[in-house]
Amino acid sequence: MESSEIPVEALEKMVVYLPDIGDEDAFAEVVKTLSIYFVEEFPTPSTFEQLRTTSAGTKIRILVDHLVLNVTNSALINALLTLKWHFNTLDIDDRGLNETRANACEIAAWRFLSRISERDAVEFCLYELPKPDSDSDSDAEAAKLQPTEHSSLLPQFRANESSTSSTPTRPPRGRRDELLRSVSHIGGVFADGEDGEDDEEDSTSSFTGLNSLEIAAVADCKSFMSQRIVQKIIHGIWNGNITFWESLTTHTQKKPQFYNKRRSDHFIRLRVPRYVKAFEVLFFATFLFLYYAVLVERNPYHFTALEILLYVWFAAFAYDELSEFIDAGSIFYAADIWNGCDLIIITIGAVFFITRIVGRMKDSDSIVDTAFDILSLEALFIVPRIFSLLSLHPYFGTLIPCLKAMTKDFVKFMVVVAVLYIGFLTTFSLLARDNYTLTEMSWVLIKVFFGSSYIGFDIMYDINAYMGPPLMIVFVVMTQILLVTSLISILSNSFSNIISHAREEYLFVYSIYVLEASTSNRLTHFYPPLNLIALLFLRPLRLFISAERLRNVRIVVLKVTHLPIVGAIWLFEISSGRVHGSVLEFSSLGPLQSTTELIEPAYDGRSSKAAKQKQKPDLSKASIGRSIHNLHDYDIADGRAETLEMKQDDTGSGRTEILEKKVDHLTIKIAELTALIMSQHNNSSEES
Repeated sequence: MESSEIPVEALEKMVVYLPDIGDEDAFAEVVKTLSIYFVEEFPTPSTFEQLRTTSAGTKIRILVDHLVLNVTNSALINALLTLKWHFNTLDIDDRGLNETRANACEIAAWRFLSRISERDAVEFCLYELPKPDSDSDSDAEAAKLQPTEHSSLLPQFRANESSTSSTPTRPPRGRRDELLRSVSHIGGVFADGEDGEDDEEDSTSSFTGLNSLEIAAVADCKSFMSQRIVQKIIHGIWNGNITFWESLTTHTQKKPQFYNKRRSDHFIRLRVPRYVKAFEVLFFATFLFLYYAVLVERNPYHFTALEILLYVWFAAFAYDELSEFIDAGSIFYAADIWNGCDLIIITIGAVFFITRIVGRMKDSDSIVDTAFDILSLEALFIVPRIFSLLSLHPYFGTLIPCLKAMTKDFVKFMVVVAVLYIGFLTTFSLLARDNYTLTEMSWVLIKVFFGSSYIGFDIMYDINAYMGPPLMIVFVVMTQILLVTSLISILSNSFSNIISHAREEYLFVYSIYVLEASTSNRLTHFYPPLNLIALLFLRPLRLFISAERLRNVRIVVLKVTHLPIVGAIWLFEISSGRVHGSVLEFSSLGPLQSTTELIEPAYDGRSSKAAKQKQKPDLSKASIGRSIHNLHDYDIADGRAETLEMKQDDTGSGRTEILEKKVDHLTIKIAELTALIMSQHNNSSEES
């Protein structure tokens, strides 16, 4: 009997050459290394569900196992999400390969986070990419690039600002345009050789200063943002358990950290997103009260005290929106659906103010009445705006993406309706030129379109005795049967498609709001209407005093004016702590689940019951591939103790226990592989 052996060629095909990423590797180098892996290991297209649930995602699981055991580079998640953006922006792809690789990057990112400790996940998600060519000797230049009160939100623009002006302004190019420009050249990372090294760094330079969550928001990584660990981090930022400022002082620097109420300054609680939202609702409630009071009073002859206060609220609201747009950037600002409502409120308020001034100057009652009529339109937007707090609730927040998508489809469909309507309107107006004007015929056709078909039948002979009836029948059939039925079908299909992922949409919008409210580089944030103090009295001081001294003045004024607000926040947190107790939000002892299994939230945000059960030993071909890759990458006999010691030195004793479990798991896999090979050998021997 001859012993059966696995061919060497078959073993080589099963071996996966995993990316080698060092702790000190630059971001561009990490992107290049990972991109090569995804291009080589995903040569065939697969859907998102196939990558997540079938053997098509085996290479992702192998990669995640390798990354968890061997990679501690802080820019890892940034690089994976950047590649997600890059593959999505590649247009030359008729088989869906780029979409497959983009989905693989996103899945690998959240699976890696679910396999490490929660505090490590916080560090990975909030790690901001440093400047690629930063030098440890250039401390003066680094200090010059530190965010100040007037620095841009994107740090990659600060170098240009510091060299051109002492009072930097935000560049005209938006974040999305910059990133589109940069990722369009990331294709150079696939090139080999040293010639493309400079291009690689240039292609990723626009991501400087962004953390992983911001990159995920820019890259539309909605599945990544909806994962439990990511949402826990977002929720920690929302509640103020994770802050970006330690104290409200002149020389403080922005960095993510866990809030320590004994050490941190109480005034930094002004930047907690949930308190910002709470006082925003209070501001709108006062805004709504002044609005109704002015309309009820309606004094056409004098500017009353209530009307002047309403103008103050309009000015404070407009300045706050401008500051928010400058701080957050156009991409984050446009992602919040309520910001569009805010712009309409400001526009109507400005038109009302101008019309009111013109009416008083000309002493025209008709113009003044028109001004108040314009002001009455504000109720259409101010009332929903004050109830925008409901959008943070999962039930109401889930409906908003559906309504948004249905509105887009409705507007697109109305273009077809308008074209047909103009054609019929022209024909009917010419045929009925002796009996109906253009305006009268327009209203008749509008009534027919919205269901009053009997009106069309009543006047079809008045339009034209011979051509009127058949044309009106065609118009009624097209509108009542074809167009209306098609519109209902399109909206129903749109609702069905969006509702299945509406939770992801809701969590994505919620996450963007939290990031928009918390990651700004502006240290001092004045709540409206107190922000008018900074606009009227502090900004003019920029012409006379230095930036550092002005920042100190802003801090003092902020503490004096916002002391009652901070006191209210302090009382709320004290009472809330006594009621709910102190809860440890983030654990540093281990990963979210056992290291021998992967508990991954289902695509709709709900955990799978099967995923919570302990996985049984798997002797399938996929298991053989994973075991062979482990044999290929790790020398168990000689390297276990050295690897364990290295990990213990790098990440502390808390990481040692995790690595020991990983090594034990790897040993079990080797035993399974050996048992399988022996079983195949015995079977072949018996057959022969």
